[in-house]
Amino acid sequence: MIDDINATSYLNIKFFIICISDNMNNETVKMTKFLAVLFAICSGLAIGNLYWAQPLLVQIMNGFGLPAANGGLLVTATQIGYAIGILLIVPLGDFVQRKRLISIVMILSVIALISCALSPSFIILSLSLFSMGLVTISGQIILPLAGDLSKEEERGHIVGIVSSGITTGILFSRFASGIIAGVWGWRSVYLIAAALNLIMVLIIIYVLPKIPRKNKLKSYKKLLFSVFTTFKRHNTLPHILLHSGLIFGLVFNIFWTSLTFLLSEFPFNYDTFQIGLVSLAGLTAAAFGLGIGKLQDNGLSVPALGGFIIISFITMICGFIFYDSIVAIVIIAAILSVAVQGISVLTQTRLFNLSNEERSRLNTVFVVNNFIFGAVGNALASFLWSLGGWTYVMMAASLISLIALIVWLFSRSSFNEIDAQGF
Repeated sequence: MIDDINATSYLNIKFFIICISDNMNNETVKMTKFLAVLFAICSGLAIGNLYWAQPLLVQIMNGFGLPAANGGLLVTATQIGYAIGILLIVPLGDFVQRKRLISIVMILSVIALISCALSPSFIILSLSLFSMGLVTISGQIILPLAGDLSKEEERGHIVGIVSSGITTGILFSRFASGIIAGVWGWRSVYLIAAALNLIMVLIIIYVLPKIPRKNKLKSYKKLLFSVFTTFKRHNTLPHILLHSGLIFGLVFNIFWTSLTFLLSEFPFNYDTFQIGLVSLAGLTAAAFGLGIGKLQDNGLSVPALGGFIIISFITMICGFIFYDSIVAIVIIAAILSVAVQGISVLTQTRLFNLSNEERSRLNTVFVVNNFIFGAVGNALASFLWSLGGWTYVMMAASLISLIALIVWLFSRSSFNEIDAQGF
């Protein structure tokens, strides 16, 4: 009997300690500048894994003895894998312990990157890139987590910081991969990426505090089903998705994928190192992104969104006209990157304001949408390039930007109405 009493007392004490621990975690895990910067770096590295290949397409295709235009299929394979990983894994962020989830997918990313480096054929590399896309999703688990930990009046700013990290990761991966491949070849890019990801996962394991899960997972099947029913619960969600999908998914990817082809041919004839240097133009977006989220916090989201779409349209028209000037191309790339960053931050902050309990699922819908559009954009870039070169690419990107502007005109009233209600 004494043993029973002792066992009962032990269980009660253990339960009490666990409850206190959970309450302390809920009270003490707050968004800080250090945590925001850590989230930005980790997210940037994870998202950057998707873009290592873009400046390398010509070199990779030459190595396998295949036409350069087929290189877009490698990027498409990566993005399709990424979309599937987002759909199947990221929704778990609303229900499981996120530190553990982030660590697991980052370790799997390291393994996939090593596989890319050792791929002996185009098919194996395509499968390896698909697998890498499937698991390099920690950034999209972190971003809604940042939204959860932020105060409502600071959410736009915090999302802007993390998004700037993502943008920097995308652009740094393009820049660094071109330089590294120019010196040691394209396989070394993936070995170095694997090492960087391994270092980051060790930092996350050591530094990131344990954050209690928000909900209890009852059924994985119901969890996935609830991702698709977000459209029923949030009427403005399709409008948000269209803005981001058209500009980021299509225009952004069409431009940067085709730019590799343009710069590798006459009159530029750039190598991968020089193409990587051109990618630095997009770093302006990271600098501006730190303050773009405040436009949402200050109630200026709707007009700012329209302004960024107009800028995207103008840059594509300029790209059509000034295709033979490297100075013009660098300026166009910089301005387009700022516009795309603005649209991404404003739409994603608006998305996170829709619900406090389902940000991971909403982010799942958002990112799957972007990368379905992105996969189409990369495939379209290769097709348009083979059909009519840079002229056809810029004509298509200009038309898509114009369609996005029409979508914004029809969405303004619903966005303004929600903003007036305080989300």
